[in-house]
Amino acid sequence: MMNSNKYTRGYFMPPVPCYDWVQKEYIDKPPIWCSVDLRDGNQALIIPMSLEEKLNFWNCIVKAGFKEIEIGFPAASETEYEFCRTLIEKNMIPDDVTIQVLTQSREHIIAKTFEALKGCKNAIVHLYNSTSVAQREQVFKKSKQEIIDIAVFGAKLCKEYRSKTPGNFRFEYSPESFTGTEPEYALEICNAVLDVWQPTPDDKVIINLPVTVEESSPHVYACQVEYMCKNINSRENVIISLHPHNDRGCAVADSELGMLAGADRVEGTLFGNGERTGNVDIITLAMNMYAHGVDPQLDFSNLPEITETYEKMTHMHVYERQPYSGSLVFAAFSGSHQDAIAKGMKWREEKAPDYWNVPYLAIDPKDIGREYEGDVIRINSQSGKGGIGYLMEQHFGINMPAKMREVFGYHIKSVSDHAHKELQPDEIYRVFEENYLNRADKFSVSEVHFKQSNGIIAMVSIVKDGKILYREACGNGRFDAVSNAIKDALGIQFTIKTYEEHAKEKGSTSQAVAYVGIDCAGGTFWGAGMNTDIINASVSALVSAVNNSGLIK
Repeated sequence: MMNSNKYTRGYFMPPVPCYDWVQKEYIDKPPIWCSVDLRDGNQALIIPMSLEEKLNFWNCIVKAGFKEIEIGFPAASETEYEFCRTLIEKNMIPDDVTIQVLTQSREHIIAKTFEALKGCKNAIVHLYNSTSVAQREQVFKKSKQEIIDIAVFGAKLCKEYRSKTPGNFRFEYSPESFTGTEPEYALEICNAVLDVWQPTPDDKVIINLPVTVEESSPHVYACQVEYMCKNINSRENVIISLHPHNDRGCAVADSELGMLAGADRVEGTLFGNGERTGNVDIITLAMNMYAHGVDPQLDFSNLPEITETYEKMTHMHVYERQPYSGSLVFAAFSGSHQDAIAKGMKWREEKAPDYWNVPYLAIDPKDIGREYEGDVIRINSQSGKGGIGYLMEQHFGINMPAKMREVFGYHIKSVSDHAHKELQPDEIYRVFEENYLNRADKFSVSEVHFKQSNGIIAMVSIVKDGKILYREACGNGRFDAVSNAIKDALGIQFTIKTYEEHAKEKGSTSQAVAYVGIDCAGGTFWGAGMNTDIINASVSALVSAVNNSGLIK
C-alpha cells in the first residue's frame, strides 16, 4: 500500500494575496527566451555531448532565433571551458546573440568563468546559490543570514571581475530551489544581491526564479512570482526570469501562469530535456502562443529538421505524443476524427476563412513543416471512410462517390485489421488498384465503336474465357448502349445505380477517372476505370463493377 501520510506541502504561499494574474486572459507578447539546452539539457544526458555535437546543436539553436543561450559552466570541466573558448575564438557568436555562463559563489570559480569569457562581446554571468529550507538545513547547514552572505559575496566578486574584463557583461542571480523557499526570504536575498549590483536602465539585472523541483500546483508559483514582481527593488531595472522543471508535469503551466504574473523571461530547453522529468519545453510554450495569434519570435517552421538535429546530437528520442513536435501529434486514426478533419479542410478550401479553425487540429501542420496527408490522416483498423477518401484524393487524385468511399473504407479497415498494422498510402492505393481499378479478370471489353441511328448503337467486342463475343446494342447514350451489349453477351441483369467521373488531379492531368456502381441480386458493386479517354475510362469502370459483382462465373 502507498502511504501518503509521509508527504506534506513543501511550498510557501506569499504573505499577502497575489492574484492579479487571474484577471489576465492570455499572454499577449513573447518573453525573452533563453535556451539552456547546452547546460541543463546537456548535463541531463546519459552521455553528454561532445564538443562537435555541442557546436552543431549551437548552430541549430541560433538558427531557431534564440538571442540568449546558456552554454555551460566553464569552470566545471575542461569540455565546458573549451566549448566557451571555441565559440569566442572562432567568432561563432552573432552580434545579436548573448551567451550565458553559470557560476557558483566561489572566487576560483568566478575567476575561471571570467577567464573563459575573455574576448566575448556579450555575455550574462549567472550566479546562483540554493535558498530552500531543505537545502539550508540538510545540505549547507547554514542560517538564513549565512546563505545571504554567500550570495552577496559572489555578487561582489562578479562585479569586481567584470570591471577587470573587457566586454558587455550583464548579471543574473538565481535563488536556486526558489519554490521551496519562503517568499519573504527569497525577496530578501534577491534584494541583497541587487543592492550590490545596482541595476540601471542601461545595465538591467536578471532575477531568475527557478522551479528547481515542482512542489505545488501552477497557481501557487504564479502567486510567488507576482509577489516577487510587486516587491523586488528597482523593478523597472530588473528582468524577472522563470526556470521551471517538470516534476509534476506542470512546467508549461508554471511558465504560462508565471508570465501572466509579470515575468519577462523564460529559460528552458527544446523538447523539455533536462534533469529528472526535464525543463520546460520552449517549443510547446512558443507554439501555444503562436496558436493564439502571438508571434513567439522563434522560428519553428521546420520542426522535423530541428527534431532530427536534436535526436542526433543528444541521442534522445522525441516522444511520439510530444505536443507539436511528436510524430503522432497531428495523426488521426479514429474514423470520426478523420471525417471531421477532411470536411474541415474541404470547408477551408471553399470558404478561405481568415483564421484557422479545423476540427481536431490546433494549428496548421504546414506551419511547422508537417504534411496533412502523411502526418494527419493515418490509416489503421480504426479509420473511417472520410479519412481514407481524403487520403486517396490528396495523394492520388481519386475522388470516389460517397457510397463507394464507404465500401472502400470498410475494405481498407478489414485489410488493416487482418494485417494488424497501419497502412501506408501506397498500400491503400494498391488495394484500390487490385480490387476496383480496370478489373478485367473474368471478362473484358477489347474494342468499342459507336454509330448514330435512332439513338446510339454500340458495337462491342467482349472477351470471356479466351473467346471474343461480338454484340451490337442500342441505348440512350454511349454508356447505356455498352451496358446493354454486356448484358446481352453475358446473359446477366443489373442496373446502373451510380456513375461519376472527373479529371485526375494528382500526378497527371491527362487522365480521366470514372466510377460505376451497379445493383443486382447480390447487392451493390463498384468499379473504377482510368484512361486518357473518358469513354474508355467509363467502360473500364463498368467492366470492373460487373467483375466484382459475382454475376460472372
